[in-house]
Amino acid sequence: MSAPARTAPDAAPDVRVRSVWHHHARRAGRTTVRGRAYTAYLLVLFGLFYGVPVVHAASTAPTLVPLAAADRTVAAVSALAVAACAGAPLLGRLWGPLVMRPFLLHVFTTTDIPPTHYLGAIARRRLAYAGTTVLLATATAGYLTTDLFDRLDTALPGLALAAGLGALTAAAWLWGQVRGAFDHLALVAAAGVVGVAVTVAGRTGPGGTGAPWLLAGALTVAAAALGRVAFRSLAALDLTRLARASTRASQARAYAWTGTLHHALDLYRPKPHARTAVLVRADGRLRGHLARGAVRALRTPGRALAAAVFLPAGGAGTALGAAGPESGRTFALWTAGAICLYLGSGWVGETWRDLREELTLAPLFGDRWGTAPARALAWPVVAVLVGACPGAALALLVPPTALATGPADTALLVAGSAVVALGARFLREMKGDLPLELLLPVLTPLGDLSGLRVLRWQFDGVVAVVLGIALLDLVPSAPGATALGAAVAVCCVRAGLRRTGWVRRRPLPRLGGRARRA
Repeated sequence: MSAPARTAPDAAPDVRVRSVWHHHARRAGRTTVRGRAYTAYLLVLFGLFYGVPVVHAASTAPTLVPLAAADRTVAAVSALAVAACAGAPLLGRLWGPLVMRPFLLHVFTTTDIPPTHYLGAIARRRLAYAGTTVLLATATAGYLTTDLFDRLDTALPGLALAAGLGALTAAAWLWGQVRGAFDHLALVAAAGVVGVAVTVAGRTGPGGTGAPWLLAGALTVAAAALGRVAFRSLAALDLTRLARASTRASQARAYAWTGTLHHALDLYRPKPHARTAVLVRADGRLRGHLARGAVRALRTPGRALAAAVFLPAGGAGTALGAAGPESGRTFALWTAGAICLYLGSGWVGETWRDLREELTLAPLFGDRWGTAPARALAWPVVAVLVGACPGAALALLVPPTALATGPADTALLVAGSAVVALGARFLREMKGDLPLELLLPVLTPLGDLSGLRVLRWQFDGVVAVVLGIALLDLVPSAPGATALGAAVAVCCVRAGLRRTGWVRRRPLPRLGGRARRA
């Protein structure tokens, strides 16, 4: 066995960085050719049985979002650019492109190689991957849901817009990791101003045919300027903070690979801080369940702000989708609104996590029949209903098109959707470790499909929301749909309680047992 080639100590930093990467890639436990072949096999299988039917159905179905007009295209892409400038830096602060394996980062930081050389190399490669991924995802979504790629004169500007959006998203991803929160807000404000300016210029220009090209050029120039400033900031990056982020990302990756995705997400859950004394009254007693839930929600301001955005948006989307005429667009809007309610209900406070611990650790917290779920669910239920009502009311007062359902029936459908979202959130939050039976192989003529069971278990909350809204859409009457939504929520709650090992006991035998003990 030949000894590995050594790099001269006085070699250039780029050569030494490539040498370290080469030796790290040849370490034990790396991905084998058989593992890559099996991954490719799963992707081909998924594409044949899921991708091809979806593409065929989308190509033959009516257009979901018409964007053939230049002004609509510019407005939609400007909104996507603002969303990318708001979301990509936030993702970069949690898991940025500079995050690497802790051992590899330790090797680089204990040498005399400047940080800009090894951080710049990994940043350039990952930004290229991220930009390509966003380009493909945007182009695919545009092909499936819009008419932008139906003609050649609109397809070429659409590809240019997708490429510019991918480059801007990748640069904003790096920007969020190397810059501060004030720079993040400034980036979002600048993106909004540029988007509004380009949209107004496109609508007031002659015909507006050059507006998509103008927006694509603006996105490209902004991505280049943003990336240049971000790469210059690598020299001042806090390597200690990067080491902590890399360690946390390594732990989250290990949790995700072993099936406990909720444990991986718990690593990125912000810690509550301040306002501890507000939970207690002046006489030393705890405040009520609703007051404690509100205070604990304010102790994590980031999650509370996200809930304050998603809950009204979910109420508006649910109301418009439930009250609109029967079509694929209204069903998609209804489902998206319910998913927003599902996400917002999880960000509204720490009550879900406490309920899971209280149910799974009953000998420590005491066993009370039925009081633990009712006490813990008081705040999430009230918060979701109160948060969804303003968005639903505003959407019904200013409807974009004529509504096919009355206000009373729409209110019932929105309430049923909120109940379904709460039941799905309860099912997700009561999740423990990965059940062992899910790891057993499921042998079919198409191969082992046990991975689909694990995938369903990981995202069972979203699956429950989508299936629940699909069932509500099939019921012709609003009261029947609301009753069906309550039944779906009850099934989700029952399944969640079974996950925690909580067994419902009859109250009469317990009262008799207490009397005998007395």
